[in-house]
Amino acid sequence: MISTMSKIKLLSFAVAGLLLLNLGTLAFLFFNKPSKPAGPTGEEGPKRIIIERLGFDKEQIVAYENLIKNHQQAIRKLRMEIGKTKNNLYSTLTGETQMNKDSLETRLGEIQKQVEEVHYNHFSDIKKICRPQQMDAFNSLTKDLAKYFAPGKKIPGPARD
Repeated sequence: MISTMSKIKLLSFAVAGLLLLNLGTLAFLFFNKPSKPAGPTGEEGPKRIIIERLGFDKEQIVAYENLIKNHQQAIRKLRMEIGKTKNNLYSTLTGETQMNKDSLETRLGEIQKQVEEVHYNHFSDIKKICRPQQMDAFNSLTKDLAKYFAPGKKIPGPARD
């Protein structure tokens, strides 16, 4: 039979081992945290990548940041309008008639078209601040634009040559 002293030693080793295992797990979790996106929704990702891929200088970055502010204001306004229109659309479900349903769905399509026009014009404005030597990079960037702004998609990094 195992003596009481051996049981205490065995229990002490087990507790020490579990303590070390827990500390190692905590250290692993602490030092291997995934990096957080730059903004609350990661909006710095496309900005940073576009600046890098186009090789903007400080003057161009200032102009680009102004374009971003205008773009965000326009998109915010359209998203609010989409929200209101969707609320009106779904409120037709409570009534006996759905007379406005078609016109509300048409309106949603019109607003979405405006959203795409704002996006397109935003990138057209970015093109205008590019210098001639940056146009090849801009043309390459245009092939990836849909990926940058697709919902739920991972933002691709700069192309590696």
